[in-house]
Amino acid sequence: MTGRNKGSDWADKVLAVLKSGNTSAAIAQIKVAPTVKDLKALQTAMVLGKLTGRWRNVDEAVTDNLALLSAPRLHRAP
Repeated sequence: MTGRNKGSDWADKVLAVLKSGNTSAAIAQIKVAPTVKDLKALQTAMVLGKLTGRWRNVDEAVTDNLALLSAPRLHRAP
């Protein structure tokens, strides 16, 4: 193992799915993201990879799910 955290592994996997062109699978994964930190890691990776704006529906899914997971009354159990 390279010492990277689990969240960035999730973001890397979703990013790979995006780059393969399977946006609906990526959006499905975004909707069940484990934590806000994972979604932020994905969002950062998309910005660094200059992928924001390429898939409007993916950008919206990330933004929408960040808002949902950030709400104090909604969270996912481990």
